[in-house]
Amino acid sequence: MAVYTRRTFVKLAGIAAAGTALGGVLSACASNDGVPTADSQGGQATDAAAADQVIVAMNTGSEPAAGFDPFVSWGCGEHVHEPLIQSTLITTNTEMEFVNDLATSYEISDDGLTWTFKVRDDVEFSDGEPLTAEDVAFTINGIRTADAAEADLSMVDDAVALDDTTVELHLNKPFNALLYTLAVVGIVPAHAYGEGYGSNPIGSGRYMLEQWDKGQQVILTANPGYYGDAPKMKRVVVVFMEEDAALAAVNSGQVDIAFTSATYSEQAIAGYELLACKTVDSRGISLPTIEPGATKEDGGTEYAAGNAVTSDLAIRRAINYAVDRDAMIKNVLNGYGTPAYSVSDNMPWSSDDMKIATDREKAKSLLADAGWVAASDGILEKDGTRAAFDVWYASNDSVRQALAAEFANQMKEIGIEVSIKGGSWDDLYPNQFSSPILWGWGSNSPTEVYELNYSSGWGNYASYESETVDGYLDEALAQPDIADSYEFWQKAQWDGNEGIAPQGAATWVWLADVDHLYFKREGLHVADQKPHPHGHGWSLVNNIDEWSWA
Repeated sequence: MAVYTRRTFVKLAGIAAAGTALGGVLSACASNDGVPTADSQGGQATDAAAADQVIVAMNTGSEPAAGFDPFVSWGCGEHVHEPLIQSTLITTNTEMEFVNDLATSYEISDDGLTWTFKVRDDVEFSDGEPLTAEDVAFTINGIRTADAAEADLSMVDDAVALDDTTVELHLNKPFNALLYTLAVVGIVPAHAYGEGYGSNPIGSGRYMLEQWDKGQQVILTANPGYYGDAPKMKRVVVVFMEEDAALAAVNSGQVDIAFTSATYSEQAIAGYELLACKTVDSRGISLPTIEPGATKEDGGTEYAAGNAVTSDLAIRRAINYAVDRDAMIKNVLNGYGTPAYSVSDNMPWSSDDMKIATDREKAKSLLADAGWVAASDGILEKDGTRAAFDVWYASNDSVRQALAAEFANQMKEIGIEVSIKGGSWDDLYPNQFSSPILWGWGSNSPTEVYELNYSSGWGNYASYESETVDGYLDEALAQPDIADSYEFWQKAQWDGNEGIAPQGAATWVWLADVDHLYFKREGLHVADQKPHPHGHGWSLVNNIDEWSWA
């Protein structure tokens, strides 16, 4: 059995009341910390009551609708983050290495189907009751069977507490990426979980819920009974706001740090500086690989699948070579981003073979060799098919709209006509398998590499099927040692002959990893961040217990 020990895996209503009452694989958030002054910007430095408090503005979508309940979506789901109120079995550091939290060690059987965790015996919930292996088993089984749960624990058949400090997980298939999920699944108390838990959570984490004014703010306070290092930041006030309101709150000095976008990045605000955090928040366009006429099922609904243009491999490859990612970052993101070549750039499981330089002459050559010929208007045609297709984007996202428009302009340079169509997600989903769609993905886990590319993956919008790639993906998940899985994730992307890479099946065209931007009060030290996953919200405060004021 493989054995891993403790360090191996080493909105403006409510603001005034609240005011009174990101090294690693990617670089940490970049800013210059200054010294705050006692002025109209809030007086953070001299206000003793505020010396260990921070006010954070997050977008309204960051407020957990079901509350702070891991059985629904707190900490897990699409926008993963550490749950803060609850502890997790393991966690990850800035270099995405696993570090045990509640666990002291664990073993994975050679067949990858039995996972045994040893649990600390010195942890209490905030109500004073001890945390035992029974609580761990209760949580995992509860999430596994909860209809509303966003954490995927479908690979677990059951969890069993062998004694107070030992819990055993029985899997139905090898799935080592479960570790990344366990790093964000907060353990709840079996004795105190029930209806209303999300509004009144009991946990063993670094913070406790002091107050939740729904639609406005959340206040967290340090847990005096926490078993780890005491949080430096004793009180955390999170206000939920739209972007314009967050900017106004910064201008009036009512918050200490607030999310923003590249649109506002050049504004100079007295007492604040721009904090830019590197991410794996990727923007990419799916390219259906099959011809029209097929259907695919999703959520019990059949959708049309296939596209007459992108089903041509030369088109997909040419698109990848023709994209000028640097121009997109400069023109759309004000420079706050990095070129994206996959859904997992710069992570341990990413592949350098996904990276290609812009080469429009090569793109044109690929198209010519495949029989695409320019019509009188310059748009290519082949066998009566015009090289023209729609790209859909979420119309409530100005960045995606701008990226789609830039993409359309660039594709015209090689004779491909792209029409951009904005809509709600209700408009987009019926087209998910038949038209290219500009998506946002990215997580601190390789599971999206699996789901976007596996034949039966829930995110296989390209409808790409390959036994070879499926085999590599399965093999990656089957490795008892995570480090041994990287080779197989990389081979699924390109093994020299086959894969999803631009020189291979070219199932996606990835555009940019979007920096997460914040206006931060000078003097606030934000601890080194992990690469932020998709979603502008709680991932910023994963380590807020380590933040401090100069």
